[in-house]
Amino acid sequence: MAYDVVVLGSGPGGYVAAIRASQLGLKTAIIEKESLGGICLNWGCIPTKALLKSAQVQEYIKHAKEYGIEASGTPDFPAVIKRSRGVADKMSRGVQFLMKKNKIDVIMGYGKLKAKGQLEVTGADGKTQLVEGKHIIVATGARSRELPSMKQDGKKIIGYREAMNLPQQPKSIIVVGSGAIGVEFAYFYYAMGTKVTIVEFMPRIVPVEDEEISKELEKIYKKYGIEVLTSSEVTSVDTSGNGVKAKVKTANGEVTLEAEVLLSAAGISANIENIGLETLGVKTDKGRILVDKFYQTNVPGVYAIGDCVPGQALAHVASKEGIICVENIGYNEKKYNHQPEGLYYGNVPGCTYCTPEIASVGLTEKQARDAGYEIKVGKFPLSASGKATAAGHTEGFIKVIFDAKYGEWLGTHMIGYNVTEIIVETVVGRKLETTYHEVLNSIHPHPTISESVKDAIEVAYGEAIHL
Repeated sequence: MAYDVVVLGSGPGGYVAAIRASQLGLKTAIIEKESLGGICLNWGCIPTKALLKSAQVQEYIKHAKEYGIEASGTPDFPAVIKRSRGVADKMSRGVQFLMKKNKIDVIMGYGKLKAKGQLEVTGADGKTQLVEGKHIIVATGARSRELPSMKQDGKKIIGYREAMNLPQQPKSIIVVGSGAIGVEFAYFYYAMGTKVTIVEFMPRIVPVEDEEISKELEKIYKKYGIEVLTSSEVTSVDTSGNGVKAKVKTANGEVTLEAEVLLSAAGISANIENIGLETLGVKTDKGRILVDKFYQTNVPGVYAIGDCVPGQALAHVASKEGIICVENIGYNEKKYNHQPEGLYYGNVPGCTYCTPEIASVGLTEKQARDAGYEIKVGKFPLSASGKATAAGHTEGFIKVIFDAKYGEWLGTHMIGYNVTEIIVETVVGRKLETTYHEVLNSIHPHPTISESVKDAIEVAYGEAIHL
């Protein structure tokens, strides 16, 4: 079985790379050990959004009177989980269709680099087969990171995978880590009626975000009744009783938290073990595969993309890396007419789908000041937005940061209703090297949340109309 391109892993990096390779006329195969679509479609991005939608519906029911409607209802937890799994299964079947449509061979089994241009695939029945590929792309993704103090047992100390597939709703949960995974699950379980405590090692939750975003989310979560412990570390967990007892070292001394379940959401670890990297001498550093700007490793013919390489561990990043990687292969194979542009990681949007949502791209205010920029900052509260007020979601704000000297758009940071849908305006604007002037002279539709971006820019430049 010989191919031009063989992709190891079928997540949003792998399956996208395979499709692009096939489009360029390269004979392509993809190897997957579990389900097409990888973690994102089966256990990450997609099913978590289904869970969060159920949580939002439950919140609407709880607050229906505020909309002039009488409604009542309690969540059927197993039914919520079942719906989420159904959404994931549908998306995975969609990838199967795309593989057939693009004439990509799908080889189910565990793939391992065997020799130059060769992979050994072990099927579920234990039988092995050799697959040859002139170009091999490693897209093996990542998994929930295990901390020494919190060894996951899948029942009382769980990772994100178990968190979206529990047979019964826990009455209480401790969420360790407050990145996107942590705060999304914290919101889901809170909305379902579970008592939630967040433990974050850093001084603030969602620590990669602008400081004002962190403060706003913490304020809102505390208003919900979610307990938030920052600058805190879980030192040990006792699972000998009915639930868990977690010893937590805080700035004010040690406390013991008790809950039915503890979710470890303290980051991810790349899946680079036992896939034959050592056999071929592929270089790694700090648990990631080292690559150049076209995702070529130090070994000719071996590439790597997605969560197993340095860079933001995001589905949309993996997909773009896969396309760049394959287009460069196509260019070298005379199948594509130009060398692709490398990915600029400074303009990658990040989205967190808790309620309220968070979306950001570019420099935070602190990063901009630390970089020596003289800046103009504008902040528009969604309490002044007609669309947000009509929707009953007035919490949060839009914050924009511009270079005062040239008007360059340095960054945007949003927290509020549907903001993940509007961050792309900043991404495209920054890619086109636009200034505040062009954005202010582009008509924004009313009433929308998106017009609040323009409103925030008006604030930055002292031209606020709606404040």
